[in-house]
Amino acid sequence: MPNSQEQQKILAVVAHSDDEILGCGGALAKHVQQGDNVAVVFMTDGVGSRTSSNDQSAMRRSQQMAAALSQIGISNFHQLAFPDNAMDTVPLLEITKSVEAFCQDWGLPDRVYTHHFGDLNIDHQMTHRAVMTCFRPQPDSEKKVSPTEILTFEVLSSTHWNSISSQSAFIPHYFIDISSTLSAKLKAFAEYTDEIRDWPHARSLQAVEHLAKIRGAIVGVDAAEAFVVERIIER
Repeated sequence: MPNSQEQQKILAVVAHSDDEILGCGGALAKHVQQGDNVAVVFMTDGVGSRTSSNDQSAMRRSQQMAAALSQIGISNFHQLAFPDNAMDTVPLLEITKSVEAFCQDWGLPDRVYTHHFGDLNIDHQMTHRAVMTCFRPQPDSEKKVSPTEILTFEVLSSTHWNSISSQSAFIPHYFIDISSTLSAKLKAFAEYTDEIRDWPHARSLQAVEHLAKIRGAIVGVDAAEAFVVERIIER
């Protein structure tokens, strides 16, 4: 995480509400504490594919999303309306342009957090592809949408349930110490009451805490979030 005192523009682009907390909630909370300008873009309503889904459940999920983000100090978020768990039915160009449109309005991010391509969930894969396409390096481009850093995160269940033989495994090599923000991350995830499952389910509060502790132990801190670096440009 940059040590510069200059305010950074930080963008998280995620498929579903709760992915932002599971994948990089501790890091986002840390950015907020440092005074960075943080925004989150959600691709879907997170519930549209469920047989019991209706307008009321989508509204409840949106309310939980806002409450979760408030726990880590984020008020700037934008929700798109791509089909939940069916983003592969939408042309990649259309998804890419939606991310691009947000950035043209909000500005060029210094760092982007998004999904790892090896996730089982198709929406995660499409979100990853859209981010990498949107932020492809374009020297002298008029769009000027090439951030300095792109990091991809793991999401409990989706990242770890995929077949290692069929997709690239998540092998992190960049870690952010979230010892000071783990409590906020857990409180934020607790707002997603419709998503929490009982231990030992991967989407339990205990699992979220255990993963942070394990990732922290790997690098000798109390708690951490792990990432794969897609790009870091030294400027």
